[in-house]
Amino acid sequence: MDWKYFSDYKKDAHSWITLSSGEFYPDILDDAVALYTPVLELFKKILLTSASSAELFLNISDVKQSWMRIQLCRVFRKYVSPSTPVEMLKKKTQAQNIIDRFGNKFRPIQEVHSAFMSRPLPDEALCAVLWEYHSRGQKGYDLTEKFFKMFHSRFPNLYIEGPERAGKDIRLGKVFPDYPNPGRPVDFIIRDEDGSTVLAVGLARYDSDRGGAQEDDRTGGYKNCANEILSYAKNQNLNIKVLFLNDGPGLLLGSMWDDYSALEKSWPMKIMVLTLRMISDRLTLEWLRS
Repeated sequence: MDWKYFSDYKKDAHSWITLSSGEFYPDILDDAVALYTPVLELFKKILLTSASSAELFLNISDVKQSWMRIQLCRVFRKYVSPSTPVEMLKKKTQAQNIIDRFGNKFRPIQEVHSAFMSRPLPDEALCAVLWEYHSRGQKGYDLTEKFFKMFHSRFPNLYIEGPERAGKDIRLGKVFPDYPNPGRPVDFIIRDEDGSTVLAVGLARYDSDRGGAQEDDRTGGYKNCANEILSYAKNQNLNIKVLFLNDGPGLLLGSMWDDYSALEKSWPMKIMVLTLRMISDRLTLEWLRS
């Protein structure tokens, strides 16, 4: 098999990445204001009826509608507690625990009230900031959707399963009942014609930009994932490949291209790192079955 490594594409790497279309400022403002004005109005209502910043957070945590509660938490973080991770604020059942741990750093309710009332309602600036959360992940969804379409066209007789856009990750414990880390999440599974044999396990990410610790975390996490899957496959005498679908301008930054190249070569012929533009050049039935 005529094999080309990911590293072989580095000399003209910019020609092999796909740029996802973005959104222009201030074009997004009308949609952002329309989406987040109800959030800001409800935040104001809760703010005016809360005696303290801790009570404000508890009242936000009582909002039953999940999407609204998460948006209110993001507004709370901007006005009251920028040091508290958003992911922690989302956990409704941990509200009192968060207050116990971070409440002493909450901005006093009087200052929150003054700051909020100093801004227009709707606050276009804050709506634009919140819109960044709204669009986060869309490029990744676009990537997997395009990959699924290209895969179906290229390999009409093979099966590929997983969420094409948003959806729950596949847990390998559901694919392999004896998998040692059953909670391991992956983005897609490729199977043979009759659907019985797993040919490849895949993860997909769109890198808008990466650098520093993020860069190391991404490739380090991928390496651990590949080692886990391929060690299991070797122990079980399974012929499984690992496919890392990565795309975007972040691949051109720092040591990303070299790091992915080293990852691919750590298990020769068992790991493939590719972009959408490399699919026709590299992803073959021969490799999947080799």
